[in-house]
Amino acid sequence: MKVTNTQMDFIEVTGIRCYGYTGYLPEEQVLGQWFEVDLTLGADLTNAGTSDNLDDTSDYRQAIAIVKHHIKTTKVALIERLTEIIAQEILALPNINQVRVRLTKVSPPIPDFAGKITVDITRINKS
Repeated sequence: MKVTNTQMDFIEVTGIRCYGYTGYLPEEQVLGQWFEVDLTLGADLTNAGTSDNLDDTSDYRQAIAIVKHHIKTTKVALIERLTEIIAQEILALPNINQVRVRLTKVSPPIPDFAGKITVDITRINKS
């Protein structure tokens, strides 16, 4: 009987804050607004934990750069779409087996609403 490694370790990256132009309302795509993103990167960190070598882990600076790039440049109507775009690109990074993306509109343009709106998705690398 073959035993496969089902171990999953996680790297948490929180508080990525960036100004972008995603939103359903035309003024959201013109005036923009603040977004905040938290990531959970799933990877087997066993080798990195013993080798102390960056090549054995996932360089989370790449994930941060992906988030910032898409928030600043991607203009779509729904934050669900923006979240999916970010998740799929991060999932393609080396050593990433799973990604959780929590994307928050910090001040959504909703009358008489002072809260935040967050989309939270998890995607698993099936390859």
